[in-house]
Amino acid sequence: MRWTEADIPDQSGRVALITGANSGIGLEAARALAEHGATVVLACRNAQKAEDARHLIATTAPDADVSVLEVDLADLDQVTVAAATFASTHDRLDLLVNNAGLMAIPRQTTVQGYEMQLGVNHLAHFALTGRLLDRLLATPGSRVVSVSSQGHRPGKIHFEDLQLEQSYGPWTAYFQSKLADLLFVAELQRRLLAVDASTLALAAHPGGAATNLGHENPGGIVNTIGWFARPVIEKVWLQNAAMGALPTLRAATDPAVVGGEYFGPDGLGEQRGHPKVVGRSRRAQDVEVARRLWSVSEELTGVQYAGLGA
Repeated sequence: MRWTEADIPDQSGRVALITGANSGIGLEAARALAEHGATVVLACRNAQKAEDARHLIATTAPDADVSVLEVDLADLDQVTVAAATFASTHDRLDLLVNNAGLMAIPRQTTVQGYEMQLGVNHLAHFALTGRLLDRLLATPGSRVVSVSSQGHRPGKIHFEDLQLEQSYGPWTAYFQSKLADLLFVAELQRRLLAVDASTLALAAHPGGAATNLGHENPGGIVNTIGWFARPVIEKVWLQNAAMGALPTLRAATDPAVVGGEYFGPDGLGEQRGHPKVVGRSRRAQDVEVARRLWSVSEELTGVQYAGLGA
């Protein structure tokens, strides 16, 4: 079976919060959910771009309830405020999509001084999920979907130099952050099962998708290989953002999913195609590393997942 947007069940009554929803995978996921009846909150750094995205979604889902939540994931204080703002206006959260991300950028740090890719791709989403845990647990059948990447495969968690202060490489940092995303999902699902919660933690990756992440970032595939090769790259290796969003949407809405599953494209090298359950690296399945990263993430963010135990 080739899973498509047509397979998304009716989302009426469900509330979805999506980070980085003003473009690319996040925007396509928001659009599809809104078209199927969900109330959608676009959590974005740039409020104007988010408003533009909201108006764009209205062209195909004019009756949808779509709003903007401004948050810069590079600042954990803003994450705290955004979570509180959401909770003050919504008593339920059916779907949290941790989608926003950075790829292979020159070394920068977050407001709190953490390496930017680890800070945005992992720590901010760890904090946001924890801050919204009460809403998730109070909503039967809620889901957390974190967007990872094939880049997790060469990734390693550098506990001895987690912020990569001693030896920074743009791709090393990216690979570490995407591995951290999968380890977070695995440990979150383990803890949810331990308390018999109905909330599920899942992961997805878009394969090779023609989005701003690949085009505008200094380390994106187009910039790495060269703009002259862009038409060939996109025709042979990349798919559009709507196709790239399908693994996220399947993890978010398919009634048959199992907690902890990881979805990606079914084509060659998982670069293109329709979503299916895919594998992950051995490091992404390391239970002890996942537990250690969880503990370190709690310390760095100051967020404790009350009620989920250890």
